[in-house]
Amino acid sequence: MSDLKIGRLGPFPRVNRPVFIASVVLIVGFIIFGALFQEIANTVFTEAQSLITHRFGWLFIVVMNAAVFICLYLIFSRYGDIRLGHQTETPEYNLLSWIGMLFSAGIGIGIMYWGTAEPVYHFMAPPMGDKETVEAAKQAMNISFLHYGIHAWAMYAFVALALAYFHFRRGLPLAIRSALYPILGKKINGGWGHTVDVLAVFGTMFGVVTTLGLGVLQINSGLEGLFGLANNISVQVVLIAFITLLACGSLMMGLDKGIKRLSDLNILLTFVLLAFAFILGPTQYIMDSFVENIGNYIHNIIPMSFWNEAYSKTDWQSSWTIFYWAWWVSWSPFVGVFIARISRGRTIREFLLGVLFVPMAILFFWFTTFGGVAVDMELQGALEGVSPGFIEVVQNDYGNAIFKLMEFYPFTQATTLLIVIMIVLWFVTSSDSASFVIDMLTSGGDTNPPKIQRLFWAVTQGLVAAILLAAGGLGALQAAAIVAGFPFAIVVLVMMYSLMRGLSRDRLILYRAQQWFITEESAEHNTADEFVDEELLKGPPKIASGE
Repeated sequence: MSDLKIGRLGPFPRVNRPVFIASVVLIVGFIIFGALFQEIANTVFTEAQSLITHRFGWLFIVVMNAAVFICLYLIFSRYGDIRLGHQTETPEYNLLSWIGMLFSAGIGIGIMYWGTAEPVYHFMAPPMGDKETVEAAKQAMNISFLHYGIHAWAMYAFVALALAYFHFRRGLPLAIRSALYPILGKKINGGWGHTVDVLAVFGTMFGVVTTLGLGVLQINSGLEGLFGLANNISVQVVLIAFITLLACGSLMMGLDKGIKRLSDLNILLTFVLLAFAFILGPTQYIMDSFVENIGNYIHNIIPMSFWNEAYSKTDWQSSWTIFYWAWWVSWSPFVGVFIARISRGRTIREFLLGVLFVPMAILFFWFTTFGGVAVDMELQGALEGVSPGFIEVVQNDYGNAIFKLMEFYPFTQATTLLIVIMIVLWFVTSSDSASFVIDMLTSGGDTNPPKIQRLFWAVTQGLVAAILLAAGGLGALQAAAIVAGFPFAIVVLVMMYSLMRGLSRDRLILYRAQQWFITEESAEHNTADEFVDEELLKGPPKIASGE
């Protein structure tokens, strides 16, 4: 199906030259700009971020809510029976491994960094009402749930579904461009397709590198508390080099032996730490507040989802909710491609239920157990005489909040070490996943790209993180990732129309299969699924006027 010209470029055996070269030039140019002209870069990208979040916040709100609506519609519609692949296939990975890999790619270090810090921050500085009250505590949990709830996972799920559908169902390359096939036809192999894939590479690279930079800062803080290790840029660069080396080793092992095994270990350690904090913490409070937090989230989700500060004229959302929406959009190409790659054989309904609700439930329990408990300790005055408290810690360094919480549990040294190990593993799996995805995008959607190319992108991520961290450019880097999310938000809207148009053909085939098997002619096939597979093998119809 693909007319892309894939070939050798120097030491790299299989690359899509326009996408690969443009991506490298763009990334190197940004590194030079961010490192050598730090103040100018910070000004340019920060102002661009401010312009987008203030002027086009409504666009991100529309896109995120549209993603939720489409995902829920597809779950309950007849499209839910369509399988990502042949109708007779079974899932490639078991449920636990699948959840572990999509969770590692979708959140990773974020839960360690923000799980305690964000609820505490909103408690001490709520957007509405008085701070450090019962209402502020409820609002803090509600906002945290909003930012990490169904909207984030619906964005990931939609992009992943569109890519998986056109790849496994239509035989198109596993690349962002393929999701535009019903509109552009074979023109996806030209300039428009290259542009979309380069944009996806840019968002993936800088979104992941920013997160990895924050992760290294948190690892350094944990090691400082454990072993008195100096907290400075030299140590952080060494940590980046060490973790990049681990990521390269994992990449050499491949998807099944490397990323899959580390993701399995990650999800296991996540449940171990959750169980520890739940059993040895205020168990009754955690269960009570978990149930109440979910109720508050469901009750407030519609007004909170569409809240745009039109009447209050405040400026809180641009720094938080709109920022998160732009962040999830900029990450969606990376997470979407990776989730699509590991989801062959699942029905659309099973896929969406798994991606939407399983990680969300884990995150909600995590935020309640770590963030909710910290907020309650502040609310009940349990930290009187303790200095610094959670509020002071969060004001100074978000990443230290979870380490502060562990001081109130037994085996503080052991749990701190466990958290550091988990951050390292999240770091490695995020780097692995991102390298894998970038290599797929720059090789024309190849689902098993050459290992030397994966190593190139893994090393590039480490270099970008180290250089910009040393230059103090993480602020500009984070702003650039958000800026990259703006044009991709428009791409996502086009993808929504494209996917629904593409699914209409499958609906027709499924209907014909149902009608076929109530006639005498059904003897020619063993099952309705075999009929559907035979129809799909006829290839994509010419659904684009330009073909």
